[in-house]
Amino acid sequence: MSDYQPASRVTRIKESASVTAAARVRELKAEGRSIIDLTVGEPDFDTPDHVKLAAIAAINAGETKYTAVTGTPELRSAILRHAERRTGIAYGSGEITIAGGAKQVIFTAFMASLNGGDEVIVPAPYWVSYPDMVLANDGTPVIVACGDEVGFKLTPEALARAITPATKWLILNTPSNPTGAVYSRTELEALAAVLREHPRVYVLTDEIYDEIYFGEGRVTHLVSAAPDLRDRILMVNGVSKAYAMTGWRLGYALGPAAVVASVNKLQSQISSCPSSVSQAAAAAALDGDQRFVAECVDAYRTRRDAAAVGLNAVEGLSCLSPEGAFYAYVNCAGVIGKTTPSGSTIETDVDFTAYLLDAASVAVIPGSAYGLGPYFRVSFATSLEIINAGVEAIDKAVRALN
Repeated sequence: MSDYQPASRVTRIKESASVTAAARVRELKAEGRSIIDLTVGEPDFDTPDHVKLAAIAAINAGETKYTAVTGTPELRSAILRHAERRTGIAYGSGEITIAGGAKQVIFTAFMASLNGGDEVIVPAPYWVSYPDMVLANDGTPVIVACGDEVGFKLTPEALARAITPATKWLILNTPSNPTGAVYSRTELEALAAVLREHPRVYVLTDEIYDEIYFGEGRVTHLVSAAPDLRDRILMVNGVSKAYAMTGWRLGYALGPAAVVASVNKLQSQISSCPSSVSQAAAAAALDGDQRFVAECVDAYRTRRDAAAVGLNAVEGLSCLSPEGAFYAYVNCAGVIGKTTPSGSTIETDVDFTAYLLDAASVAVIPGSAYGLGPYFRVSFATSLEIINAGVEAIDKAVRALN
């Protein structure tokens, strides 16, 4: 018998709830069950052809070697141009880091900056990985509940209460996974006013969904709303969501040179550099024809409407219409306390999502995984046919409760 004992950083974190849910769906499908899967957090569209062709061209040209830790000149230039178009802010060559996905960038940023006792403010609902990334890197997540009464957004008052002398970072995810909430310029300016009173606090803005926005114009970035704070903002993004490139694993961040330098130093010891082929593809995505993105957003908007209208029509359920990303965060307080046909009581959102999987063959993720119940997350990054089938099955399952 092995006497292996994992490091404490492993034992104090959980497996990703979204990864676990996806694995469970795969297991059930392998057993022959037909599952309506509303858990998947990735586009169902294929990567654009011009992006794939750029990768093929890079392979044929022999661009399959190590690159610099900080990426190829072509990709770095493409990112800098793209970021300036989006934010109106020009960044320099010493303010960029590139890695194997935005997730790796965030993890490495915390690894590079957190010491024991440092606190990270995490508004809830949150992407499932934030608190565990903080814990894995010796930090302390400070969870701030932001319910649907405030649109699932952090208020200036709540931010001010959460900041302590130990606060190192605030995480701001807009558009949000899991809620689809988007901060307006006015809301960002109000948060910036609080942050100005605490110059030691840095902000990690996770903007991986910034292209998937259903409002007028473009999403407002914190660095655009408060350019005087740019030296305290690490803006994380990538090509996974907007360009249907989840498997290409390419993310990046722009921000303070000192933070970026420490991240790149770690990166040199972790994976040396991102995939050279993925970098060529990402450069083509960022610099190329953007019609694909607009077409995807139009499709997501139609799917969003179908999911929100359908779920709000189910007795006991309600959800705010998402402003961005491709998720709906559904309040299921109205079914808590009800009894299933088998006689068990629905006491939590975990119970309810388990009931939906068992009784209706619908897979969703409980809100408790995102730090705020009783809710569940639905992904509409799938076909209208699957969305409508899922809503119908959920409605039938709710009607069967007593």
